[in-house]
Amino acid sequence: MNILLIEDEPTIAQNIKERLTAELYRVEWANNGITGLNKALFEIYSLIILDILLPGLDGLSILKKLRAEKITTPVLLLTALGDTRSKVDGLDLGADDYLTKPFAMDELSARVRMLLRRKSNQKTSSICIDDLIIDTTKREVTRDGRTINLTSKEFQILEFMAYNKNRALSRLTIAEHIWQDNYDTMTNFVDVHIKNIRKKVDSDSPGKLIQTIRGLGYMIKDE
Repeated sequence: MNILLIEDEPTIAQNIKERLTAELYRVEWANNGITGLNKALFEIYSLIILDILLPGLDGLSILKKLRAEKITTPVLLLTALGDTRSKVDGLDLGADDYLTKPFAMDELSARVRMLLRRKSNQKTSSICIDDLIIDTTKREVTRDGRTINLTSKEFQILEFMAYNKNRALSRLTIAEHIWQDNYDTMTNFVDVHIKNIRKKVDSDSPGKLIQTIRGLGYMIKDE
């Protein structure tokens, strides 16, 4: 899969490119907004990773132009810590997700996988893992035909884990995705939410889908 990275900071760009290349993605890098826009308009990509603060043309202007041209390629925005206004504007303009700098590479990889899976599954709104069905449009969850009632945060966590099935996700990765900047690393709220999800999803079924990976975090296991 081809990924376009539009980022002007060489160190960050190199780290991202090395990580995603190691995961067998093909990454093209543009170090300014004008070059990035031209690539995005005239070449085909599976995903665009777009920094907001860019020389030549800022990321939000690029995003607005792409959506005006009916280019629906998923866009992952890279934003500055605390820049809430740009995050909101980006989502309103059609961004699919955002990641706040500084970020862990594991978190970046998880976001990329989720967006690519979401694109590949766009003909259906359901994610199926064994007898668990997650309808991402209706935001409904069933297992073996039984309706499972989740809170908004529980659904977001379960959906994120499902998009990254069979991969261990750290507590930090889950927290950064769900709560963005608004989480306290000294609390155990991720563990509490996982415990509640596990009780609802696994307690009445013989197969246990949500697994604890010692020293790493959690995983949804799909046999």
